[in-house]
Amino acid sequence: MTLPEDALAYLSSEALAPLWIAVRGRLERNRLLAKGIVKVYIDDEGAELLAGLLATPVIAGEVRVRLDKLDARLRESAAQAGLDTVIEAITKAPLKDRTAAREQAAAVRALALERLDAALAGAGLAGAAWVPAFITGVQQAGLLTRAGEEYAARCADRAGAVLTALGTRTNLSPPDPWSQGPGPVWELAELASRCTGTAHGLDDGTLTSALVLRAASAAFGEPIPDRATSRRALWERLGVVTDVISGSLLTWNLRPPGTDPWSRMMGTRADLGLVTHLTVHELRAAGAGTLLASPGTVVSVCENPQVLQGAARTAVPGVLLCLSGNPASAGVLALDRLIADGNVVRYHGDFDWPGVAIAGRLIASGATPWRLTAVDYEAGASCLPADEALSLEGKPVPTPWDPALAVVMARQGVAVHEESLLNLLLSDLV
Repeated sequence: MTLPEDALAYLSSEALAPLWIAVRGRLERNRLLAKGIVKVYIDDEGAELLAGLLATPVIAGEVRVRLDKLDARLRESAAQAGLDTVIEAITKAPLKDRTAAREQAAAVRALALERLDAALAGAGLAGAAWVPAFITGVQQAGLLTRAGEEYAARCADRAGAVLTALGTRTNLSPPDPWSQGPGPVWELAELASRCTGTAHGLDDGTLTSALVLRAASAAFGEPIPDRATSRRALWERLGVVTDVISGSLLTWNLRPPGTDPWSRMMGTRADLGLVTHLTVHELRAAGAGTLLASPGTVVSVCENPQVLQGAARTAVPGVLLCLSGNPASAGVLALDRLIADGNVVRYHGDFDWPGVAIAGRLIASGATPWRLTAVDYEAGASCLPADEALSLEGKPVPTPWDPALAVVMARQGVAVHEESLLNLLLSDLV
């Protein structure tokens, strides 16, 4: 509605601006109802204008104005409109029922959280110890509230579908969220298509992706990833590869027993003394039924590329794979296949907290410890020169394959990295 020009000019006087600001705030807090009282300070000009509007004497200073009376007088005046219409005309902005908006936001949040709870239950994770912290984090971040009711509910359902699909790989359910059981290695787009209906449903920045990664962070007791690289690393830990050609597994002397072209090529490279980088793309191209090693082969696995470099330099006859830290999807896929095919996969890594955490996940997947006992740690620590001893950093983690190892590491507080044990490890490969 447009107010008459004379009425609009009268009411839009700067002297009455404090009144309209106060009235607008009260209306928006009061479901847009013209009731209650506002207190406002006005000068002499404002007092004169307000007196003319209310048809009652007004003294400059702090005045109390009843909204119902003001509303009635406006309807009787030349404005011929109620208080809500006048406020919108003067301030040139629509009124907002803030109470209703808060209630609507709360309803949206409650419905979305209900859907998220149902999604977690559907994934078999309702009783996981990390779930309360995950839900609290989602609430505090306002992820579901900002998204809108329909979209938030849809993304909660999709996140549940993703967690269900990842369940065998991540083992996010109690009692042991550190373990990582065997399961499929997904391409991100493949997983997104299956669980969200679009290949881009888990792209960086999507709400579904944020919910899944927050759940994984809570389960693993790690910070929420805040950079693209850390998000990719967390996807890798979940058995999801965002890039099938970049992340690779370093191999030495790996000789698949088949007679197909790829197996022969790998044998030729081993004969030539060459290190081979295997990607998810190549492992899949070779075929899931292709044996990577003759069943029963002892396959040693290390964390640090310097160990594999030493193996290549000395041309040891044993088979050695290198994960280069936390295993990329190529490493996870290859180790799963080697273990499933009946090979003895033994793992050694750094004696620091991140290193034994990686070891714990791989051993839970079926690998066996390789020189990873408390005795091995103490022997390695005792040989470190004083100027090379580094303090342990990070959060202590359990070592279920040898509980004494975590105890001894915490007591000594020294990190023992693989390169300091290079000769010892290489002697096992001869």
